[in-house]
Amino acid sequence: MHRRLIAPGALAASLLLAIPASAASYSPGAPGIGDPYYPAYGNGGYDVSHYDLRLKYQPKTDELEGTATLLAATKQDLSRFDLDFLLEVSEVRVNGAKASFTTSGQHELEITPATPLPKGTPITVVVRYSGVPSTKSAYGFSTWHRTPDGAVAADEPEAAWWWYPSNDHPSDKATYDVSVAVPDGTQAISNGVLQSTSSKLGWTRYNWRSNKPQATYLTTLAVGRFDITTGKTSDGVPVINAYSKDLGDNDGAARASVERTGELVDWLSGYFGPYPFNSVGGYVPNTTTGYALETQTRVYYSPKQFANGSNTSVVVHELAHQWYGDDVSLAGWKDIWINEGFARYAQWLWSEHEGEGTAQELADYVYASHPADDAFWTVKPGDPGPDNQFDTAVYDRGALAVQTLRNEIGDDAFFAVLKGWPKDHAYGNASVGDFQKYAEKVSGKSLAALFDTWLFQPSKPAAPAAKGASIASRSAAATVQPKSWKKIAATNSAHQG
Repeated sequence: MHRRLIAPGALAASLLLAIPASAASYSPGAPGIGDPYYPAYGNGGYDVSHYDLRLKYQPKTDELEGTATLLAATKQDLSRFDLDFLLEVSEVRVNGAKASFTTSGQHELEITPATPLPKGTPITVVVRYSGVPSTKSAYGFSTWHRTPDGAVAADEPEAAWWWYPSNDHPSDKATYDVSVAVPDGTQAISNGVLQSTSSKLGWTRYNWRSNKPQATYLTTLAVGRFDITTGKTSDGVPVINAYSKDLGDNDGAARASVERTGELVDWLSGYFGPYPFNSVGGYVPNTTTGYALETQTRVYYSPKQFANGSNTSVVVHELAHQWYGDDVSLAGWKDIWINEGFARYAQWLWSEHEGEGTAQELADYVYASHPADDAFWTVKPGDPGPDNQFDTAVYDRGALAVQTLRNEIGDDAFFAVLKGWPKDHAYGNASVGDFQKYAEKVSGKSLAALFDTWLFQPSKPAAPAAKGASIASRSAAATVQPKSWKKIAATNSAHQG
């Protein structure tokens, strides 16, 4: 690690004279991007604009070979930089020249280019690698999921390390080309649009393109034998869905839910504005996991999501994330409320649409169901901490805060905020504070007290006194469970394995 020496007076001058100016200014990029929840995730010193992944995968042995080409730009004078990765690397090149490399920590690939890189330099990083992803772990876990006929990469807050080198933090979004060769008869599914396929010597190559900025954890790969369906939304967005051919009894319910994707995108567009990407859809592989994930344009669903029959509510939740979480991504993992509070609230709106309980009735039920001494109220949705990032309170208390905001500023301003936010911050990143400022701008109201009370205080808020804000004002009615509740509550573990 390069150390910058600081010394007073003449000693400082002599040290500066002893070090050439060009060498003194270069230092390694940080091994973490600075997120307090996950200090080692992501990396400092550069920003990636595009990933080109050219892969070959053998399902029988779980062997993966790859060449990753990253287009990036330096943000400081760099002597060295890291990528997050776990597989075996055979060669690294930076701007065409061989670079030396080593590994450190749980998932750091340290790269030292042949010559230092000045700030603002466009760089092309090529990494050749291979390995068996299922044999790798970090922090005691793996996010690479084997299936009877292949594998799936889909997890949160990390998944990339097991199949491609990256700057693994949502604040560094990029476009993607993912090209995967698999044995004939097997398919490879990823984000975006399938650009082409080709077959040669028993292998079929699938070329996928995701042409809008995408966070690393939202990039997915699924290899297996799938039944693929296609269609379009009313606005002409291609819909691509895929179902493992061995889903068994869950097959019908999965299709009855996911095949409504186009309809649900049309419906959500009425609240959130035009769908922001070049395709949409979902896939249901034969995994034993229990969660769903909003992988950009191609949502991952576990078969367990449909074990009790069809569930359009979970599809609404994951599709809502395409606006809240994917289009506008969190600035840091503490801002998870912007993802989960609004995806849960979309389920409440769908419940209202289906006549199974209004958003207000659901808010009343949540409020009344948790007494003041319930640990539910100690979780702060606006900054829950890494251990509570996917706690039920982030979803339910998070949506309760959204309904409280609606009651405070009125429907006109509220729905203007709901639709304007994804447009105002399109393809970028934002924090809870940014959302508060935007809601204040649109509504013309100061919302600091409301946000603090409902998102940041570790205690049950008092029932609001505002007219129309019926939270807990009808205690008897509020304890009646809305018809939609069980299906909505089933999403509480959507992001937990």
